[in-house]
Amino acid sequence: MCVQAVKLSISPPLAVIFGCSGTVLSDEEWRFFSEVNPFGFILFQRNCNKPEQVKALVSSLRIAVQRPNAPVLIDQEGGRVQRLKPPYWREIPAASCFAELYNKDQRNALKAARLNSFLIAHELLELGIDVNCAPVLDLPQPEADLIIGDRAYGNDVNKISALAMATCEGFLEGGVLPVIKHIPGHGRANVDSHKALPLVDVNLDSLITSDFVPFKNLNFMPWAMTAHVLYQQIDRDYPATLSKKVIQLIRNHIGFEGLLLSDDLSMEALDGSLKHRTVGALAAGCDVVLHCNGQMDEMVQVVSGGLPLSDQAKKRVENAENFRIQSRVSLDGTFDYYVQKLEAMLT
Repeated sequence: MCVQAVKLSISPPLAVIFGCSGTVLSDEEWRFFSEVNPFGFILFQRNCNKPEQVKALVSSLRIAVQRPNAPVLIDQEGGRVQRLKPPYWREIPAASCFAELYNKDQRNALKAARLNSFLIAHELLELGIDVNCAPVLDLPQPEADLIIGDRAYGNDVNKISALAMATCEGFLEGGVLPVIKHIPGHGRANVDSHKALPLVDVNLDSLITSDFVPFKNLNFMPWAMTAHVLYQQIDRDYPATLSKKVIQLIRNHIGFEGLLLSDDLSMEALDGSLKHRTVGALAAGCDVVLHCNGQMDEMVQVVSGGLPLSDQAKKRVENAENFRIQSRVSLDGTFDYYVQKLEAMLT
């Protein structure tokens, strides 16, 4: 497939966020991104060696698409999911640490969660990264696969909502957009969606009073990421990412009006070609699709099913950026001072 022909047939930016393969852009990646003009990019541990290298990579990605405001994402949750690691970046506690602290001292736990995410945002923004795929709002169930586990803020919807809210506030105050995930809930997943499609056979009324609650409580947040989960009593045929029925619930019942991003289309939970997955996710109501592994042949397939960012999605992007700018506050003191303060709060 000719990438240039694809570009001529659709208006930029393309409603796709792509990963890249290494610590610098190859000539092939540079040409591809320049021609295709994806909406944004996402980084992983394979892309991040040292601060100056990450800054240069982020700059290269934005120069390639000639958009200095192209969003650059990362998954920097803490705990098991941390793309930026010591010695150049601090070790970040898992969400479950704040849930445990909440059981002892709610006020201190909320302050700690907010400070922690503020510090994460400071580290990310120093590198030019302006979107963090966190926090996790999923409500884990005892019988579920452990893929969520300690990434969640406990197993009570009120606790999850409160800690996730504090975390989002910290990200925004630090100048980074949070992405609430995995909407409308991944906590009942019986398998890891990276490997297979989770099936959830629970009625809608039960989901409304449990899994959906944290997302509804934070429905005003600017970005959200879908769950690759098949909710069998809502849509027997399509997982949430590809389901018009589920996305209608996300919009109409949960009330989320922000930018809706698919989870990674290359995950094994989804079947069919990557073109088919891309077409399906956008048709179902996702604003933007995510493809993470940086494999060129797969990215070309995604482009073949892609569409330009819709006018409604553009408006959501603008609203999110305004939210980020209006929420930001300066770091009043040294970074190390606040790191020490957080450590004291967690001990």
